[in-house]
Parts: sequence; C-alpha cells; structure tokens
Amino acid sequence: MCGVNPVKAQGGDKFVPRVAQTLDGMRKEDGPVLKKLPVEVDVVEYLVKMAMLPGAMDLAQAVGDLSMIAFYYLLRSVEYTTRTGRDKQTVEFHGKDVVMFGKRKGKLRQLPRNASAREIMNATSATLRLRNQKNGWHGVCINHEANGDEVFCPTKAVGRRILYLREHGGKNWMNLPLSTYWIKGKKKHVTDKDIRAALKGAAEALGYPDRGIPIERIDTHSLRCGGANALSLAGWSDRHIQKLGRWRGETFKEYIREQLSTFSEGMSRSMKKSFGFVNVEGGAYYDVTNTVLGMEYETGAAAA
Repeated sequence: MCGVNPVKAQGGDKFVPRVAQTLDGMRKEDGPVLKKLPVEVDVVEYLVKMAMLPGAMDLAQAVGDLSMIAFYYLLRSVEYTTRTGRDKQTVEFHGKDVVMFGKRKGKLRQLPRNASAREIMNATSATLRLRNQKNGWHGVCINHEANGDEVFCPTKAVGRRILYLREHGGKNWMNLPLSTYWIKGKKKHVTDKDIRAALKGAAEALGYPDRGIPIERIDTHSLRCGGANALSLAGWSDRHIQKLGRWRGETFKEYIREQLSTFSEGMSRSMKKSFGFVNVEGGAYYDVTNTVLGMEYETGAAAA
C-alpha cells in the first residue's frame, strides 16, 4: 500500500492494534520510571554560602548563584549553563538578557546598564529574557522580586552575576553568558555537569538520604521541580506555577511530587468530614416519579 504508514492507523494518530498491543506489553514489562526528585531552597542556600567562604573559587560562586537563579525562576539547565546536550534551540541567558529594576526618586524604574554596584545590589526585581526555547516561545520574560534577604535572594544572585561579568568581561560583558567565569585569566563556562555535582554534594551534606531522597535521584532538574514544589506547598495556584515555569500544558503537574510528606498533610482530616451531598446528575438517568406516587409529597406551599 504505497503511501500508507504501516504503523499508524489510517486517519489518526493511533497505532494499529497489533503494534499497540506490542507496545503496551513492553510498557508493562518495563520497571517504573524513577524521576528526579526535588530539592528545597536549603540546597541552593548551602551552595551560595559555601561560595562566599574565603578562598572560594570563581566556579563555586557561579554555581551557587546560578543554582539559586534556576530554583527561583524555574529554569531548565540549558537556559543557564553552556549547552552539552541535544537541545540545539534554547538560547542561554546572556548579560544583555537581564534587566534590573530599582527605585529612583521613589518610583520603580529600569536601571541602566552602567548602574552602580550599590543600585544593582539593591534592585527590587530582576527580569530574565529568553530569546528562544525548545517549546518554541520567543522573547519570554520572567521577573522575580527581591525577597528581602541580603544574601539568599534571586535578585541579588542575578545582580552578583551581572557585576562579575562587568568586572571581568570588559566592554563585551553584555554578550557573555551568565555561566561565564575565569580561571587565571582564561574564560570558562559552567556546565550542567558542574551544577549536577554541586547539587549532589550539597544534598549529601544536608542529609537528604535520611529524608528518603537518594542522591542518585538528584539532578539539575531537581532545581526546576524543587522551585515548583516550593510554590505549590506555599499555596500558589497551578496557574501561577505554570506561567512562571513557561509550561504550555499540564505537564508541570508532574513536578508537584505527591510523595512528599507535606503534600498530603491535613488531607485525612479534611476527608473525614461528611458533606451529605446529592448527585444532581442522577436525574438524567433515574426518574423518581413512579417511586413517589402514592406517597405524601411535601411542597413548600403544603409545608406552609
């Protein structure tokens, strides 16, 4: 049958029965997919704290701040580290993709590129612009306000990255990725492997295995799903989480891990309450007329 796909059923995207049965059998034989587990903000704060110790390398400082930015902005690793995977579409954040906002004369204003270090580190919010990403969205902007902490704050983490690029990158700093750092004058870039190793080390130091979170199930994705979980557990709506994480569909709900003890806290107490509800849909399938014939039926008028 020339021109006919032998795998897909004609006129749709369903597989032909025998192929569908084969694939279904293979799925049943496969073990459960062990997805990466979320980390909490304590991991990124630990990395930032370690990066501020005397003698810390520039790589550690970059990893700490990028991890904090990724957690709060719900970023994919390809958006803030140098590409090493298969995603050839997403463009990593560069200096020119960052806009800082602050108060000038009591009003919120966009800060100029040459704003002072004091102004940048006292910025009230920071916006990151995604020029392109794998889901096809172009020019998406993500904004976060300062959270009030002098160190462990996404806006201050972005500010530290900008000041570092300005200090070391010269006139070309705006065209450099946020992942750029220098070792003895040689330019380097933070990779997903650097972030992965740092996250695992921090989780180990913070005792994550004792909380039922194996180190092997912590990866760069743990920051994105960790940030989504933090928002969900804090009471933010699905809509807010979906918008911040730039999810087109419902897949983001997979990041809200039902295995977390906090997820089900209070549910059993709520479920113990009996509401005495009536199924109003039942009238479409079951007629009570014959049942009530010959029975006294109290109407509002009769009762009055």
